[in-house]
Amino acid sequence: MLALVIKPRIELSIQGEQVDELIDWIRKKFELSILSTEPDDSIPVEETDFRKEMQSNRVGNLLAGARHKAGMTQAQLAKKLGVRQNMISDYERGRRRLSLSMAQRIAKILKIKIDRLS
Repeated sequence: MLALVIKPRIELSIQGEQVDELIDWIRKKFELSILSTEPDDSIPVEETDFRKEMQSNRVGNLLAGARHKAGMTQAQLAKKLGVRQNMISDYERGRRRLSLSMAQRIAKILKIKIDRLS
């Protein structure tokens, strides 16, 4: 079975006994999408809508992931940058392009390498 946990984004390939029981347990905690129930019926992840969505806003998703990993909210990051929270939201949603100078400032605050945002 090929399953996708929407948030946090996790792709699972599960085989063996008690798969349905495990899927039921995961569904109690997370939004879940079953991509395939047959082992021979799997599809390349590159062809999934999820992958296409992730690639369409790659920088925003990387920023959101780095911010979460740092344990910061959008508001906290915005405050440290001296910008409004909605600007961070716009970056993460792909509504605003991240300039090199802003990426450098964000990388410094989140203590990540600049290439993590590209």
